[in-house]
Amino acid sequence: MSATTTQFQVTGMTCGHCEMSVREEVSEVPGVQGVEVSHETGLLTVSSTQGVDDAAVLAAVDEAGYSAVRA
Repeated sequence: MSATTTQFQVTGMTCGHCEMSVREEVSEVPGVQGVEVSHETGLLTVSSTQGVDDAAVLAAVDEAGYSAVRA
């Protein structure tokens, strides 16, 4: 089964600690297998082998203290 990736644009991140907070929260979303995040570009890339609920990812980003939209 091939992995799918979904990208989100996150606002409010300013440093590596911000990235870590988002990565930790999003990695707990069911189905998520990989998380790449950059405070420089604001880009969050989520990879999974099954579909991941966008709302769950957005809620996880919100839980980390940031806002996001699907890119």
